[in-house]
Amino acid sequence: MPRSSTKSRTVTIKQVAEAAAVHPSTVSRALNPATRYLVAEEVAERVLAAAQRLGYRRNLLAAGLRTGRSHLVGMLVPDIANTVFSPILSGAAERLAAEGFSTVVADVGRDSSRQLEIVRELATRQIEGLILATVQRDDPVVDFCLEQGLPAVLVNRAEEKRRLSAVVSDDALGMQLAVDHVVELGHRRIAHLAGPETVSTGHLRRRAFYGAMEQHDLRSTEPLHEAAEGYSREEGAIATRRLLDRDPDITAIVAANDLLALGAYDALKERGLRCPEDISIVGHNDMPMMDLVTPPLTTIRIGHNALGREAADLLLQRIRGDDPEIRNIVLAPSLVVRESTARPRQGQAKRTRSAKATRTAVAG
Repeated sequence: MPRSSTKSRTVTIKQVAEAAAVHPSTVSRALNPATRYLVAEEVAERVLAAAQRLGYRRNLLAAGLRTGRSHLVGMLVPDIANTVFSPILSGAAERLAAEGFSTVVADVGRDSSRQLEIVRELATRQIEGLILATVQRDDPVVDFCLEQGLPAVLVNRAEEKRRLSAVVSDDALGMQLAVDHVVELGHRRIAHLAGPETVSTGHLRRRAFYGAMEQHDLRSTEPLHEAAEGYSREEGAIATRRLLDRDPDITAIVAANDLLALGAYDALKERGLRCPEDISIVGHNDMPMMDLVTPPLTTIRIGHNALGREAADLLLQRIRGDDPEIRNIVLAPSLVVRESTARPRQGQAKRTRSAKATRTAVAG
């Protein structure tokens, strides 16, 4: 008995046109999100239904050869394992897919030379635009995009010179909400666990922390902050140890990032201190599962999915040439109160100093 062939046949535009009773050019327009508006809605729906029924798939490579376009957008992230970027990627990819674009994600780390190398490689592959979640305050990748005329937008972080459109969260408002919260609880000795000064989020949140402290007449002559070298749990623990060594009287820590806040949890545990009984901690970002850590983290919630969608919209406008102006979209964050913050207890600073003295005695 002869075997039936398992090889799937290729469905053509002509076959879809015959099934939908339209001209092949109408099928091409209806199946391309960028030109679908040229086709009557009822006809477009009929074409899409026929294509789905027949199992038609667009040949993007062939389309790219015909039109000189790849319909590919690159997105650079500094650490794909950092769950902050997952909803940003999701929001951007969903919006781009609706317009017929595919997203290529590159995990490029913090090395600017590596970032530039990857961007150059993407450019040779006819990438149509870039969404950069990696930008530093003065960034060579931005220089490259401008020199090459490559459409690009920034997300989550901004460049100091504002040479490209960006979608960011309101860092100043977020820090104000965090400081207001711990002050309202009764804390006065408040420290800031800062991010790297080389990126806008580290720089702006540190500056906003001191602005908020000044509003409450709480700014000290000695800076109450320690800067981490990167946004990671390990760097957060290192910076918190330095912070506690410098000032054992602090009763609250406002961190520039949730991972830094988790590092603060680790440093407190090492020293026999408890959160929030000894020191309250506030994070920033509301990364996934921050409600599941112990204690659940009070933090500043950022609309990461919305950041991604807005960045994709801006990039699509740049690719089409609809909006050549540089725009800065700022989304408002909100405070999420959980169990890592509480009112300072009587003698809290004294207990913190006592814990440090005990550790010193044991070490000696």
